[in-house]
Amino acid sequence: MAAGDSVGQGTRNEVSGGVMIGPLVMGRDVTVELPAQVPPALNGLRPGTSQFVGREVVLRELLDVLGPDSVDGARPGVVLVSAVAGLPGVGKTEVALQAAHRALARGWFPGGALMVDMHGYEAEPKRLDPDRALGGLLRALGVPDQYIPPETQERERLYRAVLAEYAEQGRPILVVIDNASSGDQAAPLLPGSGAAIVTSRHTLAGLDARLFDLDTLPDSDAAELLTLLLHRRRGDAERRVAEEPHQARRLVDFCAGLPLAVEIIAAPLAAHPAKPLAVMADELAAEHTRLAELRYEQKAVRAAFDLSYRNLDEEQARLFRLLTVNPGPEVSTEAAAALAELEERQVRRLLEALARAHLIEPAGGYGRWRMHDLVRLYATGLAEESADEDERFKALARLLEYYLTTSWNASAHLIPAEPDPAAHGFDDQDLALKWLDTELPNLMAACRTCIERAPSTGILMIRSLGRFLAWRGHFKAWTELAALAVRTARSIGDRTAESKALSALTSALVGVQRYEEAIASAQRAVALCREAGNGHEVAMILGNMAVALLGLQRYEEAIDASRNAGALLRETGDQHGEAVVLGILGRILLKLEQFDEAITASRDAALVLRETRDLRSAGLALIDLGMALNNARRFKEAIPVYQDAVAILADTDDRARQGMALAGLWFALLRTGQRDAEAAAVGRKAVTIYRETGDRQGEGDALNALGAALNQLARIEEAINVTGAAIAIFRETGDQLSEAVALNNLGLALAGAGQFSEAINTYLDAAEIFLEVGEPHATISTVINLRTALAELLRSTTDTPTA
Repeated sequence: MAAGDSVGQGTRNEVSGGVMIGPLVMGRDVTVELPAQVPPALNGLRPGTSQFVGREVVLRELLDVLGPDSVDGARPGVVLVSAVAGLPGVGKTEVALQAAHRALARGWFPGGALMVDMHGYEAEPKRLDPDRALGGLLRALGVPDQYIPPETQERERLYRAVLAEYAEQGRPILVVIDNASSGDQAAPLLPGSGAAIVTSRHTLAGLDARLFDLDTLPDSDAAELLTLLLHRRRGDAERRVAEEPHQARRLVDFCAGLPLAVEIIAAPLAAHPAKPLAVMADELAAEHTRLAELRYEQKAVRAAFDLSYRNLDEEQARLFRLLTVNPGPEVSTEAAAALAELEERQVRRLLEALARAHLIEPAGGYGRWRMHDLVRLYATGLAEESADEDERFKALARLLEYYLTTSWNASAHLIPAEPDPAAHGFDDQDLALKWLDTELPNLMAACRTCIERAPSTGILMIRSLGRFLAWRGHFKAWTELAALAVRTARSIGDRTAESKALSALTSALVGVQRYEEAIASAQRAVALCREAGNGHEVAMILGNMAVALLGLQRYEEAIDASRNAGALLRETGDQHGEAVVLGILGRILLKLEQFDEAITASRDAALVLRETRDLRSAGLALIDLGMALNNARRFKEAIPVYQDAVAILADTDDRARQGMALAGLWFALLRTGQRDAEAAAVGRKAVTIYRETGDRQGEGDALNALGAALNQLARIEEAINVTGAAIAIFRETGDQLSEAVALNNLGLALAGAGQFSEAINTYLDAAEIFLEVGEPHATISTVINLRTALAELLRSTTDTPTA
């Protein structure tokens, strides 16, 4: 009741300076015997740590909810509740404590604060039910035991009445409910007025509360935490993090941003100040023993995870263990359904439950999930113990089958001759590519796992990815997988599989410009295919060999290889393959400066490739046609060809080749000398695409071509700047030949600007590189330019009047 009156005839009692709890007494003569005073315990928060890092943003947001200026705080009758959730050991309690102390320091809760640890993830009797927790809170509020009702609902009413009385007197109380396992455990403790912070390993979406999900610390913050912990214990003499930064990064990496893990490793380091960080890092390096090492006295990461795991039901626990079967970094709901052999709807509910418990977390968009590194190690240990019960190997087989089947179905959309790719399960190419892009890390890992478990199936899985890897230009990854397929096929004695793998390896090696290796791979593949009588495969390999020979400037051999490939493809009636090889021949003829023949070959190839619905290859043939027209100085004809290529490649989402087409269009527009503004816009777009796709080589090539064009248009200063940028890129990528070509172009621009000394030095650098890489013709051309610059320098010196 209110601090105030107990009324009887002829009497008046007053209570001040506190809250009166007890019955109303009325009568003529009243004798009151008061119980012993029970002091309230409203300032019993334990102190927060001074080593608090990396949480200022969430702390500020939390205080915004609790503060008097909160939008909800301005509404009468609204209780301000914040629910902080996160992984075991991520620091939820510390964030709640820091927020509570700051709120008290700002005077928001003059009545003080109450805190109760619900031990929600521990077993009875340590785990508090709401009834026991309410009893403890009422005692902390100063309510004598004899006035604490036996029933939970009555305790709730009294608890809220006392808090309301404090609030009515202008002394609201902040309640901190720590470590609740569910909304049901926390809800009876929420005040009817004032504010509360609830922490849980689960996201308590059922509470009428603002939800906060606490993430792990970034590496920089985790390193700062380690530094602060060691400095706190050892003072200014502690210098190990500063003196061993690499080892400190290793330690932080092994802790995976989990504050509990950082605190645990800091303890033995503080106890043994001479212990190098490198020794500690080596102790944590082995994954299978890392969790065992992450313990000190009563603190252990494994024990923290155990509490969460024991709260899972049987289905959730089984799925938690099985998720570690996935060899990649994250898993989709569909893949989880395949490995668990459950319907998607059922597995979705289980995954969401694990996410609410913060044993898994969303990965990107909805429907994709991942585990924290230390949680994965923990789950893997459980999975190994339950491997037979969970039929772990059958689950892996189901998952690999899902990846293999779905990757083949998605890749069907990348085959021009496929009559009905949608029949394979993806409605259109965009959806198929999106799935392949998203799943690529999983598919790469699945290929390696499958090779170990079922070599023949692993080879098939690698083949299923080849077309996509080439489509996206992931040639390095394709090279690694194709080489693995070759080794595996040889190890099991499957010559047919080896020939196909060698064919794929040849294409991949061409993509990474390892031409000598590509030719060796092609020769072995051709021998195996001829042995098997597979003329069509021989033709395709010869086409790739022609590209490799072109890269090595062995032009006559390249022409022979391409023409032999074309003849074989005509025999087999493969019109599309013949057009692809014809496009390669056009490229070779262009290098030989046989421009008219190159124009004819590239135009014919583009026409057939369009007719056979291979628009990406048609776009490349149009790029080759544009290049031939540019080199033939037929710039106006080249412009619509490149524009056509840009449109096709934009429609097929081939960003890399779109950049090539824009670069060629850029050059053609500049050379017409009439469309400078349009050329500038196209050039910027080309460079932007190269940068967005990470194609530094393409960016350098484009800038070098632009520099040459600008120089011929007498825009000398621009040419010097642009060509200089190209040279920097070529030096970064290690492309010496392109660097030498660009240096020669820069020399021409410098000479045009009258900077003959600089031009001479630049030509000397170019000639030296040309000699080093075996380019005698280019060396001679550069020396001629050098002699011209020397002559101009001498002439300018002679013409200069002297005093």
